[in-house]
Amino acid sequence: MSDLSPLAALAQTIHYCRFCPLGKLRTHAVPGEGAEDAEILFIGEAPGYHEDQRGRPFVGASGRLLEKLLARIQLMREQVYITNIIKCRPNNNRDPLPDEIAACTPYLRQQISLLSPLLIVTLGRYSMHHFFPPHTSITRVHGQPLEQEDYVVLPMFHPAAALRNPQWMQAMEADFDKIPHILQPLRQKRSQPNQTGPDDVEQLSLF
Repeated sequence: MSDLSPLAALAQTIHYCRFCPLGKLRTHAVPGEGAEDAEILFIGEAPGYHEDQRGRPFVGASGRLLEKLLARIQLMREQVYITNIIKCRPNNNRDPLPDEIAACTPYLRQQISLLSPLLIVTLGRYSMHHFFPPHTSITRVHGQPLEQEDYVVLPMFHPAAALRNPQWMQAMEADFDKIPHILQPLRQKRSQPNQTGPDDVEQLSLF
């Protein structure tokens, strides 16, 4: 009988996955890591070179920026959960392909179900489009919370994009500063699920 938690068992399954061609090309799969009781789930786009080598998400320059931004709101990466839309590195760090995203989507859905986070922060347009319509522009909706039935989604720029563009860096810092204010009513709502009243988090209309 396995002593693995359901989340760890899922990670082990991902390590053996061959549902798309990337499974044959990777050095390591990168299921994700962090606290299994995390209130916040960060979802990036895909592993890069350093992530592929180490089997961990966000360990390069983007990871260092993410840790700096977490410290800005008095959090460490060990207190959150970090993953990507796809779990294996695309060739030459290209964008994920639709069939690769489709192959990994069931894993992401299971991670969300097992973690049951209060807040999901999407980093970049590919993870944003898992929750928002395909035509949605990240430059238009970043930092605007979208309330779902069980959690809130907060879209943000990817750290790599913020590193390339100082204007987006300022926006990303401002978006991160919203996280504690978003979490507070979500904690209350989950601890008192039968209470009714006006929503504390504004729902974003996209249609």
